[in-house]
Amino acid sequence: MAKQERAERTRRAILEAAAEVFDERGYEAATIAEILTRAGVTKGALYFHFSSKQMLAQGVLDEQFAEGGVPPRDSKLQELVDAGLVLAHRMKREPLLSAGARLSLGPEIREIFGGGSIPGWIDIATRLLVEAKAQGELLPHVDPAETAWVVSACWTGAQVYSQTLSDRADLEYRVAGVYQHIYPSIATPAVLARLDMAADRGARVAAEVEAAKAAKAEAEAEPVAP
Repeated sequence: MAKQERAERTRRAILEAAAEVFDERGYEAATIAEILTRAGVTKGALYFHFSSKQMLAQGVLDEQFAEGGVPPRDSKLQELVDAGLVLAHRMKREPLLSAGARLSLGPEIREIFGGGSIPGWIDIATRLLVEAKAQGELLPHVDPAETAWVVSACWTGAQVYSQTLSDRADLEYRVAGVYQHIYPSIATPAVLARLDMAADRGARVAAEVEAAKAAKAEAEAEPVAP
């Protein structure tokens, strides 16, 4: 078990170092040598986990969906807002998410990674919107798949603009604005009135997620009575 834990820590250190380099320099300019230096591991350790720079970048992209998302909500429109605002909150703080965004953009990246994490986020939005429609949260004309594409594209556009203009300092505010502008055209009035789309919603939900993780870890650490 200790050996497995060390291997997982090494893998995580490599991914985090790679994310920093990819985020700063882009995929093409990033080098294995710099990633090794940042991670403080040997070349053998890196290649044990990742066989190439492409596989390492794919590992960074896969981490976009590794945290388990946000807590389920009765309102699937609220759950979609929560997912987008938590991502905005975390992206400013976690290089793995920031690097995933950079690796997902650009025509040359599409040829290597097939859209990066973008198809995954569209799929998540589509699933939640299909569920929202099934339980009567959406106006009759709304097509879940089309709306998922639009919401995802607007989120990405807000992220790119925020990074360019303010180094993401206003990202949560701008992403909240995306939902505040789109939702009145897709949500029923009764549902819309109950939704929380404030810019600080992501921080509050992220804190909820961390508290749940801590409580779970504490429960698992308690000794079992004989």
